[in-house]
Amino acid sequence: MLFEDVTLGFIGAGVMGSAMIHGLLAKELIRPENIIASDPHTEKAEEIANKYGIRVTEDNYEAASHADILVLAVKPQTLHKVMQPLRGKVDHCALIVSIVASIKMQTIVNELLNSRVVRSMPNTPAQIGEGMTVWTATREVAERQHRQAAALLGGFGEQLYVDDERLLDMATALSGSGPAYVFLFMEAMIDAGVRMGFSHRDATKLVLQTLKGSADYALKSGQHPAILRNQVTSPGGTTAAALYELERTQFRTSIAEGIWAAYQRSLALGRDQD
Repeated sequence: MLFEDVTLGFIGAGVMGSAMIHGLLAKELIRPENIIASDPHTEKAEEIANKYGIRVTEDNYEAASHADILVLAVKPQTLHKVMQPLRGKVDHCALIVSIVASIKMQTIVNELLNSRVVRSMPNTPAQIGEGMTVWTATREVAERQHRQAAALLGGFGEQLYVDDERLLDMATALSGSGPAYVFLFMEAMIDAGVRMGFSHRDATKLVLQTLKGSADYALKSGQHPAILRNQVTSPGGTTAAALYELERTQFRTSIAEGIWAAYQRSLALGRDQD
């Protein structure tokens, strides 16, 4: 068992921290008594304690001092403030896992004086165990800790290890921000359905199941999206007419440019945090 006799400490037990805790416990990878989480909001901490049976505290140092593996799950703008009091006090941790967007591993190493760091980029479907998380690690992270990190991040859903930290900014733009692009497309489809005469409820049901079914079909078929698209497109038919308009109005280019803009912004945020 990867987490036998291992205590996980969470700095931050908000949406993503709670999602990871939920995933780990749902998969029975660790016992609740082996998790301690800190959160400055008393009501939130008590809610998590009651829901999952874990230990909670309002003191970040208390959570860190008990941790064999420390998970940083706070907002980027508060991370420096959180790490300063812990500087030089977490060397006992075999691994530090960050799910904080845009913060480079070297920044964490420098501030905490612990070189065994994993940086990850999950996305919001992680809240229901259907996320996509891309992660990397410093060279000092041992093989066992690599496996532990994969299991931890697997609590969010699917996980992918990359050996170049630069790919994390790309993942931020593609999969981290990706759900927002899907939700915008979803909104547009629903609005079109309502415009044609469907009720909002019925249009929403049609669109959500269409998107879900299409994604599931793509995953199970293993075929290239272009092949799947062609299967739906008859010459001179309704789908061909719709696709012509989407291509004419540069739908594909707009998506690509939007993702590139997100990538550039992720790079800029990373520089700002250095």
